Amino acid sequence: MTRRDPRPIGVFDSGVGGLTVLSELRSRLPAEATIYLGDNARTPYGPRTADEVRTFTTECVRWLLGEDVKLLVLACNTATAQALPQVRELSGVPVVGVVRPGAVAAAAATRSRHVGVIATAGTVASGAYPSAIAEADDRVLTVQQACPDLVPLVEAGELSGEPVRGALRGYLGELIGRDAQIDTILLGCTHYPLLRPLIEGIAGADIAVVDSAFTTALAVEDLLDALGTRAPDSPSGDERPLAAAHRIVTTGDVGAFSLVASRIFGASLPDIEAVSLPAL
Repeated sequence: MTRRDPRPIGVFDSGVGGLTVLSELRSRLPAEATIYLGDNARTPYGPRTADEVRTFTTECVRWLLGEDVKLLVLACNTATAQALPQVRELSGVPVVGVVRPGAVAAAAATRSRHVGVIATAGTVASGAYPSAIAEADDRVLTVQQACPDLVPLVEAGELSGEPVRGALRGYLGELIGRDAQIDTILLGCTHYPLLRPLIEGIAGADIAVVDSAFTTALAVEDLLDALGTRAPDSPSGDERPLAAAHRIVTTGDVGAFSLVASRIFGASLPDIEAVSLPAL
């Protein structure tokens, strides 16, 4: 029996990158309330040790669980790669990570069976993407490239211009130089879709670029349907849709966060809230 659940979906990222996942969730599931937490005070997670990533992620997840969410989305590839088992053990609600949906999309997109992954150093070191892509299709060869400069650039609002173009040319050149048969590039960090136009321009028309934001939203939708916990579409006997409530919270500077967030959500961006976790 379907039971409607109006509680929000919790979305976590190390900074602004997970807003790309949040945007897809809000587009695909307009009746669902959301609460987003970006740990901008401690971003980037990519260069940090696995223990640090697990500690920071579980601290943020505890905060979201305290807000009575019905489902958690780890919209951070590094957190998913390094901390997903710990989060699932901690959480009393279902948890969706971004690695598997992105891996499935990349395996389905490639025709040459050669996929390039660009990601943070932490995600690359974890080996999460090669494992997940092999699980989706063990005939696919995966080549990875760590891109340590990209998250700091995005967090600083640098979404165009020569610094980011130069960094991308270097990283993509190294990746494709190691495997000229790559026909699909997977954006293995949720910050990177904000650079997608530049990435596609540098990679060229013969290389498909995929990310996990859309497929993660699909996975969340499927899970809500399987559990029967979608939000009510409208009050009983009223055909007007309910206006879903959305909150965006950051541990860092509200102004800097808003600069990037406003480019994604425009006029629909809610007021950004600041939060100080006990560990901070």
